[in-house]
Amino acid sequence: MILRDLQVYLAERHTASLAELSTHFHVEAAALEPMLKKLVRKGRVRQLPPPKPCGECTQCDRTVFEVYQWV
Repeated sequence: MILRDLQVYLAERHTASLAELSTHFHVEAAALEPMLKKLVRKGRVRQLPPPKPCGECTQCDRTVFEVYQWV
Protein backbone atom coordinates (compact mmCIF):
# COMPACT_ATOMS: atom_id res chain seq x y z
CA MET A 1 0.00 0.00 0.00
CA ILE A 2 1.21 3.46 -0.84
CA LEU A 3 0.14 6.92 0.22
CA ARG A 4 -1.82 7.35 -3.01
CA ASP A 5 -4.02 4.32 -2.20
CA LEU A 6 -4.85 5.83 1.16
CA GLN A 7 -5.79 9.15 -0.44
CA VAL A 8 -8.03 7.49 -3.03
CA TYR A 9 -9.81 5.44 -0.36
CA LEU A 10 -10.45 8.47 1.84
CA ALA A 11 -11.56 10.59 -1.12
CA GLU A 12 -14.10 7.93 -2.08
CA ARG A 13 -15.37 7.27 1.46
CA HIS A 14 -15.06 10.85 2.77
CA THR A 15 -14.50 9.60 6.34
CA ALA A 16 -12.97 6.47 7.84
CA SER A 17 -11.73 5.40 11.22
CA LEU A 18 -8.21 4.20 11.76
CA ALA A 19 -9.66 0.76 12.48
CA GLU A 20 -11.51 0.75 9.12
CA LEU A 21 -8.37 1.79 7.26
CA SER A 22 -6.32 -0.85 9.04
CA THR A 23 -8.84 -3.54 8.14
CA HIS A 24 -9.24 -2.43 4.53
CA PHE A 25 -5.51 -2.24 3.80
CA HIS A 26 -4.53 -5.21 6.01
CA VAL A 27 -1.97 -3.02 7.77
CA GLU A 28 -1.36 -2.33 11.44
CA ALA A 29 -2.75 1.00 12.64
CA ALA A 30 0.73 2.06 13.76
CA ALA A 31 1.95 1.78 10.16
CA LEU A 32 -0.88 4.00 8.88
CA GLU A 33 -0.45 6.78 11.43
CA PRO A 34 2.65 8.39 9.86
CA MET A 35 0.95 8.46 6.46
CA LEU A 36 -2.20 9.99 7.92
CA LYS A 37 -0.17 12.60 9.79
CA LYS A 38 1.55 13.52 6.52
CA LEU A 39 -1.82 13.96 4.81
CA VAL A 40 -3.02 16.10 7.73
CA ARG A 41 0.10 18.31 7.42
CA LYS A 42 -0.53 18.68 3.69
CA GLY A 43 -4.13 19.74 4.39
CA ARG A 44 -5.70 16.87 2.46
CA VAL A 45 -7.13 15.11 5.51
CA ARG A 46 -8.26 16.21 8.93
CA GLN A 47 -8.60 14.22 12.09
CA LEU A 48 -12.05 14.62 13.58
CA PRO A 49 -12.40 15.24 17.31
CA PRO A 50 -13.01 12.08 19.33
CA PRO A 51 -16.50 11.51 20.73
CA LYS A 52 -17.17 12.19 24.38
CA PRO A 53 -16.34 9.23 26.61
CA CYS A 54 -19.31 7.05 27.43
CA GLY A 55 -18.07 6.38 30.95
CA GLU A 56 -15.02 5.31 32.88
CA CYS A 57 -14.40 2.21 30.79
CA THR A 58 -10.96 1.98 29.23
CA GLN A 59 -11.68 -1.12 27.16
CA CYS A 60 -12.51 0.66 23.89
CA ASP A 61 -10.08 0.40 21.02
CA ARG A 62 -8.84 3.93 20.26
CA THR A 63 -8.54 3.14 16.56
CA VAL A 64 -12.34 2.91 16.31
CA PHE A 65 -12.71 6.48 17.53
CA GLU A 66 -9.78 7.97 15.62
CA VAL A 67 -11.61 9.20 12.51
CA TYR A 68 -10.15 10.94 9.49
CA GLN A 69 -12.01 13.02 6.92
CA TRP A 70 -11.03 13.88 3.37
CA VAL A 71 -10.86 17.66 2.92
